[in-house]
Amino acid sequence: MNIKEAKEQIKYAMTAYFTKDEFGAYVVPVEKQRPVFLMGPPGIGKTAVMEQIAQELDVALVSYSMTHHTRQSALGLPFIEKKMFGGKEYETSEYTMSEIIASVYEKMEETGKQEGILFLDEINCVSETLAPSMLQFLQYKIFGRHQVPDGWIVVTAGNPPEYNKSVREFDIVTWDRLKRIDVEPDFDVWKEYAYQKSVHPAVMTYLEIRKGEFYKVESTVGGKSFVTARGWDDLSQMIRLYERHGIPVDEKLVGQYLQNAKSAKEFAVYYDLFSKYRSDYQVDKILSGKAMAAIKKRAKAAKFDERLSLVGLLLDAVTEELRDVIETEQVLRELMELIKAIRPELENSVTPGEVLGRLIRTRQTEVEGEKKAGTLSREKERVRRRVAAALQRQEERLAELSDGATAFSIIRQDFDTMVGELKAQAEAGKQTLSNLFAFCEEAFRDGQELLILVTELTVNYYSAKFISRYGCEEYFAHNKELLFYERQQEIITELEKLDLDSAGKQ
Repeated sequence: MNIKEAKEQIKYAMTAYFTKDEFGAYVVPVEKQRPVFLMGPPGIGKTAVMEQIAQELDVALVSYSMTHHTRQSALGLPFIEKKMFGGKEYETSEYTMSEIIASVYEKMEETGKQEGILFLDEINCVSETLAPSMLQFLQYKIFGRHQVPDGWIVVTAGNPPEYNKSVREFDIVTWDRLKRIDVEPDFDVWKEYAYQKSVHPAVMTYLEIRKGEFYKVESTVGGKSFVTARGWDDLSQMIRLYERHGIPVDEKLVGQYLQNAKSAKEFAVYYDLFSKYRSDYQVDKILSGKAMAAIKKRAKAAKFDERLSLVGLLLDAVTEELRDVIETEQVLRELMELIKAIRPELENSVTPGEVLGRLIRTRQTEVEGEKKAGTLSREKERVRRRVAAALQRQEERLAELSDGATAFSIIRQDFDTMVGELKAQAEAGKQTLSNLFAFCEEAFRDGQELLILVTELTVNYYSAKFISRYGCEEYFAHNKELLFYERQQEIITELEKLDLDSAGKQ
């Protein structure tokens, strides 16, 4: 299955394992809570998926790699430390597997979260001497005398033998204690993640044209040569940073992330071509509805790969604008909830600045707790920072006031102003989408590009959310055509089946 389906399966398992009966006991006892084993090639997002699951289920996450552990470390050698957790004394040993258990208790202490996920990566690379202890752990969540606390679900991961020489095949006894999920790389699924993480448009359009380059591992005279999803993701981030600082992006950089000489060279060549398109096509003018006739003429005459690159450039620019609208909307939603919560205290206070100050400190503590628990994504953290900045501006304004009712009125007015700005921002976003469709309808009237555009806007998290919230007449019109097209293909397929069935009966 792909990583998206695997994530869904793991969440289902977590939901089941976290279920309690009327007395507060877990319905599935500890020894029956099979650890999940996520088996898949390196760099396809296994660790990232666990972070997402922890964030979405609002539970803590502790991650460890098992590659350096031995039987001695499982037993808690070479030395024992005593630590206090929850008022009880526990014996743990540093740099050993009992340290893993200790980190779980520390995470609970830091975050206040009693439920979480213990993620153990590279578990099928443990030494042979550790196998008996590992079997005990998989069944009872115990390393020697050290037990994983109730409420913590164990998820493990590993690579198939063809990707890692250190892999040791588990026997049936071990496999029979695991909930195994096999994962394969899938570009179309990764693309959804990529849009949300702002993967560089050069990467997106290149992989759209060359999907076979998304993930590959080859054996060569010099050893393994490979390209992974992780490599593309990390390369994308570096490209954006290099561009920001005016540092040239070349084959030397690309080869550090795409560890296949041929793939690195081909993408570096494509990136140069993509950069030329970005320079030649005036994307800002296209999206403002002021594209020059020469630009439209060139787009009409362009080959498919150039057209696709242009669509990628346009989508990237549009996404940035729509992402800001969606993010601002979330900021205002959180601000509104906070303002409603403190309104009674604020209106009756003679020190409204102090009331707001306490709220800010409480929020800071909550955010730090979320970060420690691993439940705060980068997107959510940006929203939290913007909310904090807005509250701090209000605190400064209210510092000299001694009338709570007046203070709340000022906060309310500022909030209404921000709502008005958001509405204007959303209208501008709608106009940008309209200009995008107008250009593509004129430039690509007879091509596949409009179909690609509608499909990408549907897959793209931010554009899909924006359109569902604020609408876009052109999108819905073309999407209706797309649905008709898909239905037409279904009918053709059904007719072909009927013809085959009829032929078989004659």
